[in-house]
Amino acid sequence: MSLEVRLSHRFPGFALEVDFAAPGGLTALFGRSGSGKTTVINAVAGLLRPDAGRVAAGGVVLADSAAGVWLPPHRRRLGYVFQDARLFPHLTVRQNLLYGRWFAPRGPGADFGRIVEMLGIGPLLARRPGGLSGGERQRVALGRAILSNPRVLLMDEPLAALDDARKAEILPYLERLRDAAGVPILYVTHSPAELARLATTVVALEAGRVVAAGPAAALLADPAVAPVFGLRAAGALVHARVAAQEGDGLTRLETAAGPLWLPRVEAGVGATLRVRIQAQDVMLALTRPEGISALNVLPVTVRVLRMGEGPGALVQLMAGDDPILARVTRRSAEALGLRPGLALFAVIKAVSVAPGDVAQDGSS
Repeated sequence: MSLEVRLSHRFPGFALEVDFAAPGGLTALFGRSGSGKTTVINAVAGLLRPDAGRVAAGGVVLADSAAGVWLPPHRRRLGYVFQDARLFPHLTVRQNLLYGRWFAPRGPGADFGRIVEMLGIGPLLARRPGGLSGGERQRVALGRAILSNPRVLLMDEPLAALDDARKAEILPYLERLRDAAGVPILYVTHSPAELARLATTVVALEAGRVVAAGPAAALLADPAVAPVFGLRAAGALVHARVAAQEGDGLTRLETAAGPLWLPRVEAGVGATLRVRIQAQDVMLALTRPEGISALNVLPVTVRVLRMGEGPGALVQLMAGDDPILARVTRRSAEALGLRPGLALFAVIKAVSVAPGDVAQDGSS
């Protein structure tokens, strides 16, 4: 099932003009505050009626201004998870979850027990929202939305109100949801880290316009798109498989370009992962360096060199089948003679990859 969105709407001083398709998996609407992300998701939900446009989910037309079609929110079968959980405080967790099922269409729907297990909320069923942490409340809100058997699941910055510890708690559940729920997810975020960890597709917005759209791995590794995500946060995804848990606390991953050692990753041997490597953490060398502390040295080939307006440059490198980015100075690019086709080595410190930049790979 996919979601098709074409919208045109004007506010005083702001015009929204977007046209994109969100396939299965998790499509991230990414952009700075004021770029139009929440306007888009509210129009999809039916909470905002745009001046013109069309929204269709799985071939079912939810809105079409040209045909005079406008389904109200309660008839669209869309699950919506807000920044705050918005649970009913007088109901238990079980009752909040069953409230979601109340709105599900007749016939087979999401299995209550499976959803409770997937979100790890079994021990919470008898409790009330006031006794839950922020992360627990958001997991319950996710469960309630899924149990409504939606065509599409909408999430408007569901982690924005959580501290780092609660974000780390809920991210693995969002990965499970992306991979196992079988429902397309439209996810609003302005966090490059969330984008890299969760998204299978990215739609990047600026000033109400789509400036880039496509598979997450391809867009994150594109030097031309990097300024949209922020140069300091630029980084690409490497696909890897857990090869071994070493005795000294490191995990050895196998990538298309060779082994990659990271501080212990909590995953079993054989698990497939996506690893975000930030461009600022990649050093380049013309020959394989020796006598250095960095454990990870990958053979790479320059694919694209993009000089910035200032003293910096972004280099797209091919590490086997995976593109990665390196952020270097213009002086270094000239000294190394960087050019498309040049073979060299990428040096990555094991400890430069944060635990939050390693995630399950739902595309495998």
